[in-house]
Amino acid sequence: MTTGLNCGGKPTTATRSRGRGDAARTKRAMAPSQTKAISGGARQQGQPNGAAASSASGSKKFKTGQDPAQPPRLLDISADPLPTGMVSRAPKVYVFGAGRNEGDASMCDLLGGKGANLAEMSRIGLSVPPGFTITTAVCAEYNRLGNRDLPLGVWEDALVGLREVEAMAGLKLGDAASPLLLSVRSGAAISMPGMLDTVLNLGLNDLVVEGLAAKCGAAFAYDSYRRFMDMYGCVVLGMSHESFERELDAVKREAGVEKDNELDAERLRALCARFKGVYREAGLSFPEDPLEQMRLAICAVFDSWNSARAIKYREVQKIKGLRGTAVNVQAMAYGNMGDTSATGVLFTRDASTGENRLYGEYLINAQGEDVVAGIRTPEPIETLRERIPEAYDELLRNTRILEEHYRDMQDIEFTVQEGKLYMLQCRSGKRTGVAAVKIATDMVREGLVTKREAVNMVGADHLDQLLHPQFTEEAKGSGEVVATGLPASPGAAVGVVAFSTEEAEDLQSRGQPAILVRVETSPEDVGGMAAAQGILTERGGMTSHAAVVARGWGKTCISGATGIKVNEQDGVLECGAGRVYRRGDWVSLDGSEGKVYDGKLAVQAAKMTPEMEEFMGWVDEMRKLRVLANADTPEDAEKARENGAEGIGLVRTEHMFFKTEERLRSVRRMIMAADEAERRKALDEILVFQREDFEGIFRAMRGLPVTIRLLDPPLHEFLPEGKELEDLVGAISLETSVPRQEVLQRVEKLQEVNPMLGFRGCRLAIAHPEIARTQARAVLEAACNAQREGCEVFPDIMVPLVGSRAELANQERVIRQECESVMREKGIRVDYKVGTMIEVPRAALMAGQIAGDA
Repeated sequence: MTTGLNCGGKPTTATRSRGRGDAARTKRAMAPSQTKAISGGARQQGQPNGAAASSASGSKKFKTGQDPAQPPRLLDISADPLPTGMVSRAPKVYVFGAGRNEGDASMCDLLGGKGANLAEMSRIGLSVPPGFTITTAVCAEYNRLGNRDLPLGVWEDALVGLREVEAMAGLKLGDAASPLLLSVRSGAAISMPGMLDTVLNLGLNDLVVEGLAAKCGAAFAYDSYRRFMDMYGCVVLGMSHESFERELDAVKREAGVEKDNELDAERLRALCARFKGVYREAGLSFPEDPLEQMRLAICAVFDSWNSARAIKYREVQKIKGLRGTAVNVQAMAYGNMGDTSATGVLFTRDASTGENRLYGEYLINAQGEDVVAGIRTPEPIETLRERIPEAYDELLRNTRILEEHYRDMQDIEFTVQEGKLYMLQCRSGKRTGVAAVKIATDMVREGLVTKREAVNMVGADHLDQLLHPQFTEEAKGSGEVVATGLPASPGAAVGVVAFSTEEAEDLQSRGQPAILVRVETSPEDVGGMAAAQGILTERGGMTSHAAVVARGWGKTCISGATGIKVNEQDGVLECGAGRVYRRGDWVSLDGSEGKVYDGKLAVQAAKMTPEMEEFMGWVDEMRKLRVLANADTPEDAEKARENGAEGIGLVRTEHMFFKTEERLRSVRRMIMAADEAERRKALDEILVFQREDFEGIFRAMRGLPVTIRLLDPPLHEFLPEGKELEDLVGAISLETSVPRQEVLQRVEKLQEVNPMLGFRGCRLAIAHPEIARTQARAVLEAACNAQREGCEVFPDIMVPLVGSRAELANQERVIRQECESVMREKGIRVDYKVGTMIEVPRAALMAGQIAGDA
């Protein structure tokens, strides 16, 4: 297979590099590369191909970046013999392409998802540009060594892999007459979209670009060169992307154009010269040696595994136990060679709804990063049928082959180079909960998977998404739509506008819902995206970074909103009809329809779909565990029953207190009571509404067990703050004739130094047994009333925060005395239990003894 470039091509828009400076990149940029002698007088590790090997004692350090005063070197790597006795390539580097595959899909842990699937696609005969994968085991060793250079033997193995790629492609790295250009990409065993680094167009220098220009046109060649210099500087050397953007903007102003792809060849040539100046201003020189470019790009991808954004993403996604990322070095296929070239991302089924249709986007005359970067608005994948019909038909065939082969919905990256389709990646596609269930049930009907396999295709997080709220029809009917965009991730989100990760995380820490509003999201925004209820972006498509991450996390997202303008620095969101929103203003997002509403809209819980009911029926046939719900109100209990819960595992009685202001006042009077008589008066009020709630819960759960936890939190959590607290203190002082200062002292005494082991839970009830008696009475009176109506009830009473057997024994005695008293009064027997939950370290150590009283 040949992936060589022919003629034609126009410049396209700039790829926005995701790279950010860090210590590793600074070290690469400023320090000489590490060299290590290897046996047999061979070339030193990290030394450029074609440079003479020297002894360990007299070795020359090879500096990153060639002296700009020296003419660029054109390497002939075929002239440099391989070291004798070199380490075997197989354990570290695996070659793929041209129908050859040293790996396969089962080697995901070693080759990463991308590398394993590239090998598998090559194995089943799809058009895959040749390349090689450096394993995740190398990444683990690289990070263990910590010297920012490749482990011994890896570079030599990579050179062998490179020569095999050159042979398959019929091109050579660094050869101006027949240039091979490379992409260097990451690929962990678990997909981390946008979190790890990529370098494209690697292999260009001042000589190679001239050869490429002669072969394919100067505009294409210099457009590729300026992209490479920008991306390499940012990703590998930690330079600022904005410094390159300033030069690009200046050249566009001089040319009188607005778009990157309107620059002609001479302007692009001049832009490349200006980019060289950016390197000089940073105290660096652009590396002309293609092998040095490749070696340091590999190191940069390995370094990105421990970048702040990647670490944060793994924390949010709870990804653990991976060795690191693999590195995939692959011959470039170009989508920016004119109107018969394109690049795109697609899912074999709709990743939002699960509908069995192609779901994706592409750009004509563009490179891969342009689609996800959001710089240009991509076109729907269906229109590729009219633009490049032969490539579309082959792509459609390939999607069917891949779905049947992997028996799952696939996420595919592809490039069309002058009419020829190349498959660059496939992996199991991230999807919403709604889509996951529909895809699973559809594939069973289509005969692709069994019911058991379908159940394993849907994760717990997918089912959780199905319970996300939606706006009520009344709210949508009366709400004002201020903007529309792409429905990138479904659901309803209401929150306060935030323009940065820091703002969103701050709002979350203060208990306020946030809507993260950005021009476009980048991997650095993952913390804010995790903290926010929803995401709104000015740019980007259905496969943009914001859309992919939001769908994976079940976050409501609207991307590419038309008619809005986001000023992140000033904190201003401008919508149509003169609407302006600033920090602290409320908006509502309907991610299912792509609509932005003014203010706060009313929401309702999602309803069970027919596919969901069918799917959960299969789960019921296979499962061996019972599922209980957490529910604190009759309404919650009814919803849990509708969703198939077989009882309630925890009723948090304190949550009932926040239902109305009247209830909260009763609780506060109990807390601030000066003596038992005052406390009992407040407890009589609490008894009434708790009994009412328990009756409703028992009716909803008729015939099923209900575990009720008695009062658990520290008492100060029920008191207000600020002016509300001052008003409460004043009211209590007036009502009880207790001096204001004395009331304040009581409040201060309620503050806990160690909330888990303080004056709360069972210890509060031991000191004031009337609290436990009141709650036990409410439970048993409700149970007797429900049972008299014909409802079978099974109440279990949980004593909170027990730390010793004596504590549980004390509370069990108090509770059983009260329960027996109620049943005598009512003339009804109820089957109830008294126990505890192991919540503190002491209880875990004493669990065997505590069990004797449970």
